[in-house]
Amino acid sequence: MASIKAYTTKGGSKRYEFQLYGGLDPQTGNPKRIHRKGFKTQKEATLAASRLELDLSQGDLKQDNNILFETVYDEWYQIYINTVQESTTVRVAGMFDSHILPAFGKKRIRTITLNDVQSTVNGWSKEVKRNYKRWYYYTRQVFQHALKLGYIDADPSTLVTVPKPDPNWQRDKNKFWTKEQMLHFFSYIDPVEEAEKYTLFRVLAFTGIRRGECLALTWQDINFRQSTMTINKTVTQGQGGKQIIQPPKTKAGKRTIPVDTETLGHLKHWRHAQQRLYLMLGINTMQPGQLIFASQVNGFKSLNTPGKWLHGIIDNRPSEFPQITIHKFRHTFTSLMFESGASLKEVQDLLGDADASTVMNVYTHVSDNKRKQANANFAKYMSN
Repeated sequence: MASIKAYTTKGGSKRYEFQLYGGLDPQTGNPKRIHRKGFKTQKEATLAASRLELDLSQGDLKQDNNILFETVYDEWYQIYINTVQESTTVRVAGMFDSHILPAFGKKRIRTITLNDVQSTVNGWSKEVKRNYKRWYYYTRQVFQHALKLGYIDADPSTLVTVPKPDPNWQRDKNKFWTKEQMLHFFSYIDPVEEAEKYTLFRVLAFTGIRRGECLALTWQDINFRQSTMTINKTVTQGQGGKQIIQPPKTKAGKRTIPVDTETLGHLKHWRHAQQRLYLMLGINTMQPGQLIFASQVNGFKSLNTPGKWLHGIIDNRPSEFPQITIHKFRHTFTSLMFESGASLKEVQDLLGDADASTVMNVYTHVSDNKRKQANANFAKYMSN
């Protein structure tokens, strides 16, 4: 008789699993337990268990031949989570739950054909513009695991022709703000009455650090004498939606960057304001490890808060501000750094990106004015 129980996935979804006796292991002679999981309802689990018991009673079961894609995924995932950070495991689990398992999960992996995978990838490419490549990559990881363990004789996913992205598609038409738009944005925040909000956006705009890095900052990370900021951690989302602290993904992510005098001034002002405000709440912010930007109970501020603050200002002013996300503050910083004359190496070091090509390909969005200026300078040079 199968034992059925509920469990929660890494992504926070409720699923069902079962175990049943599968006879004796021919290699050891010990009782063998067959385990299956990933069922969305108890009824699905019960039905699958009943079919398995029937196969066992008729002597038709060969576990390797009948193993489901989702079972192989579970095996692969338990190995994968030991190779990446927690936040990555959560994102990947969500990717499988939302896209990959609905397509392949309930199929016996040995029966999945090239046509099955090709049709699915083709469908994904019509559903989204870019992410389908990532979904295909992780689908292949499961097939490769199955091949390695002998569940399949050949990997059909290796023969898939991945559709090319639409060459006319752009992730975001307005990838950054101009210098004038950024300065105008700050005119809508009172640096005294809204000191925390002003300081947070000032730090993002004038250092180029990521949102999670900003929310992880403590006062110990600011060296007011040397005018520097140390980045050595980030706030991110862990299992069950809980916010956690993680180190940067790369060695280059751990860095100490310069901070301009005016930004330091706003940080000092907010530090004194924070001490007074939290003292009224009965919280001592003079303790080691005090967050610069904290919640009302002095914990991590929600990762959504900066975005809410941003859209609270720009959403009602579409003629003044192109719609951007918090991450585009980083793009804006990068673009304006290049416009101000910074070198590729300087920008690379400030951003903490290990690969110079990443900075060039992802972050370098030089403005139209800068392009025109460069062209004019070249024409002037050639005419002399």
